[in-house]
Amino acid sequence: MDTKFIGKKSAAAGGWGALKSCGKQLLQSGMPISGARTMLKANQPDGFDCPGCAWGDPEHGSSFEFCENGVKAVAWEATEKRATPAFFAEKTVSQLRQLTDYELELNGRLTHPMRYDAVSDRYLPVAWEDAFAEIGSILRGFDSPNRAEFYTSGRASNEAAFLYQLFVRIYGTNNFPDCSNMCHEASGIAMRQAVGVGKGTVLLEDFEEADAIFVIGQNPGTNHPRMLGDLRRAAIRGARVVVFNPIRERGLERFSDPQDKIEMLKGGSTDIASLYLQPQLGGDMAAVRGMAKAVLAAEDAAVAAGLPSVLDHAFLAEHCEGFAEYRAAVEATSWADIENQSGLSRQEIERAADVYINAQRVICAWAMGVTQHLHSVATIREIANFMFLRGNIGLPGGLCPVRGHSNVQGDRTVGINEKPSDDFLDALEKHFRFTVPREHGHNVLAAIGAMLDGSAEAFIGLGGNFARATPDSALVEKALRRLKLTVHIATKPNHSHLMPGETAFILPCLGRTEMDLNTAGNSQLVSVEDSMSMVHGSAGINRPASPHLLSEVAIIAGIAQATVGSAVVDWAELADDHDRIRDHIEATIPGFENYNARLRKPRGFHLRNTAAHREWDTPAGKASFSSEALPEETVHQRARKGEGRFALQTFRSHDQYNTTVYGLDDRYRGVYGERQVIFIHPADLKAMNAEAGDRVDVVGEHDDGIERIAENFRFVPYDIPRGSIAGYYPELNVLVPLGSAGRESDTPTSKSIMVSFRRRQAA
Repeated sequence: MDTKFIGKKSAAAGGWGALKSCGKQLLQSGMPISGARTMLKANQPDGFDCPGCAWGDPEHGSSFEFCENGVKAVAWEATEKRATPAFFAEKTVSQLRQLTDYELELNGRLTHPMRYDAVSDRYLPVAWEDAFAEIGSILRGFDSPNRAEFYTSGRASNEAAFLYQLFVRIYGTNNFPDCSNMCHEASGIAMRQAVGVGKGTVLLEDFEEADAIFVIGQNPGTNHPRMLGDLRRAAIRGARVVVFNPIRERGLERFSDPQDKIEMLKGGSTDIASLYLQPQLGGDMAAVRGMAKAVLAAEDAAVAAGLPSVLDHAFLAEHCEGFAEYRAAVEATSWADIENQSGLSRQEIERAADVYINAQRVICAWAMGVTQHLHSVATIREIANFMFLRGNIGLPGGLCPVRGHSNVQGDRTVGINEKPSDDFLDALEKHFRFTVPREHGHNVLAAIGAMLDGSAEAFIGLGGNFARATPDSALVEKALRRLKLTVHIATKPNHSHLMPGETAFILPCLGRTEMDLNTAGNSQLVSVEDSMSMVHGSAGINRPASPHLLSEVAIIAGIAQATVGSAVVDWAELADDHDRIRDHIEATIPGFENYNARLRKPRGFHLRNTAAHREWDTPAGKASFSSEALPEETVHQRARKGEGRFALQTFRSHDQYNTTVYGLDDRYRGVYGERQVIFIHPADLKAMNAEAGDRVDVVGEHDDGIERIAENFRFVPYDIPRGSIAGYYPELNVLVPLGSAGRESDTPTSKSIMVSFRRRQAA
């Protein structure tokens, strides 16, 4: 059996492997020297904000504020390779569709606006003015503005996102399917219910003071590598790091900081996790409920023994509502149910609870391992419940949902929301003097449904790779190709562009690293918001990849002018002066007072978080406990009932970010040159009479009558709970059903997929 693709895992995250990978990416970009110089301006006060993850920058800063994935993101954007009109002339769209995501994006940066020609099945160059005019004409021709869907990727700046939502609402709809719908939607909903604000309550500096950090359903080594530096420093000074993750992830075990010269020279590393627990898929709520049960038992024991209280009774009395009901719910939950659902033993959970009990300053961080389940909102409410017990909101520490793309949080702050608040709509209406649409619009899943049933006829994508990021890949491709209009604002070709509607455009935009010069020749500044609600300025430093590129702001303004005219807004003026856009944001969104002045201060400014100050914008005016019961069944419990069924989660390899694939290696997990793999427990392989490298088709087991098959995947034995398996997206997104979404959040359940295997004959 061919297992050459399975190799040695890195001894630690980071280290020389990270430096080697950075060099490889810069060389592959074709611009190693200028690329290295560019990185020195990443996340610096006079440079650009990294186009990678949304991890925060410290107020005090350092000489280098980038990581391996940041280098990959910049090298990917700053490549010398170009996807010119000649590239599109060489192959038909049908031929391009046969390329992998990696092969397609290797062709480099888009250079010209392109229009699809159905007769030749090719994209042909088009003038900007003609593209804007035709897009506007089609949008104006619909009998309702709700016929169009306006998608936003988390890479768009605050200025682009605000202008986008303003244009779309003047057009007359709240149809804003957004990448947030597919990742942290549950975090925003649950936290608004629990503490009154849908953002994390921590600052990056809290990691310098925390004496316990719980990392739940998150893999920072691949997804947020700069977080590893903060976890490493916390571990070195004695903070306990408790990990809940079904997969053994190298970055949560050991980290060698490439910026620590002594550690690098000695080939050493730092242990990160003090306690590493591997729950079953979907078992996090039960695990956290178990910790709460242990904390309450410790409180009872302390009271009986006349010892100091374990709970923060003052906080519970003054700041919380629903504690008595929650305590009753916890006491009614048996240890047997907790162990069965979590996949952890009572002793393991009690060890984690002891860390919490003996800490004063606690952070709970989580990501999509928590948010992409049916019961994700309930799980995050349970995390908040747990943190309420000892008053850990409003102190150094708190709740920390770690966002993905660099401005996914900022886009939501400035109005990309299919369910906008009345206060926000009232502010827009008052300031701009137009009648805003009040009917809630479509999120991602609703937009796909509308495209499939014909009620939506147009899709405009502000960045991203919608077709590859969304679930049920075959259905989404069908949905896009039946539309009258598809428009993609992008930096590189991707597979979404190869699913054209009747009329289709690719509109190339500037990247984050490139200068955006206005008509006076001055460089334009944009802004982004990180996971800690810090708003940073970002100014590109590189020459544009092509003289034909426009900024995202300019493209939005061009479409808006052609669609709704300038009666409400002078779009050209705003495109030429981003300060004016920020003036409008300041006038309509609380927290942005003196926006332009504060943005130009080193490291930017913080958007005040009311919950962090123990001000609760909830119906009760207090932090709210949830007393919801554990789910009746999780995906792994259902899988155990069927012969040969497994619970699948999708995740990233170390050589990708979201749907962008930088390379074909995953050195932290020991996989090289291959992406179609399934990570599985060795005992499960043995039980199936299978071996490493065996080829299988992965078959979806959703009960809607639709056949879903991911073909030709190979087994990789791995340290993962029995009955749970894992593999990479977007390749496995074909198995994620549109009809399976988180309760309340409507987020695809990409971490809760029931599957079976069908053996393939050896080639």
